[in-house]
Amino acid sequence: MAKQSAAQQKTVERVMHEFKHGELKTAAGKRKVKNPKQAIAIALHEAGASNQETPKKNAHNLRHTKAKERRGETYKDETEGRHAGRSKSDKSRDELYAEAKKRDIPGRSKMTKAELEHALHA
Repeated sequence: MAKQSAAQQKTVERVMHEFKHGELKTAAGKRKVKNPKQAIAIALHEAGASNQETPKKNAHNLRHTKAKERRGETYKDETEGRHAGRSKSDKSRDELYAEAKKRDIPGRSKMTKAELEHALHA
């Protein structure tokens, strides 16, 4: 068996962690994985270390998985409260704008929600 890279090892560790804590789901995301062999197959697939796929497909799978991890779209991130695309606060843009208006932050009318959050916390 070929040696795994550090990125592949971290991905396998994350997937097995999800399995251990009952967070790992099938590709459709509806059912939890209960079989350890299936969890290992998913881990190797996501890490791009599967012996069932071509080297080109494995490289694609690893790139895809690393992008997903960077965006915070893994089940581990989801259960830990780090949702993809979510902003830091639960406040709406209008609420953030009202607070920025109280603090008289310049340029607030043209700011996005993320920019308002950043300006208010700076």
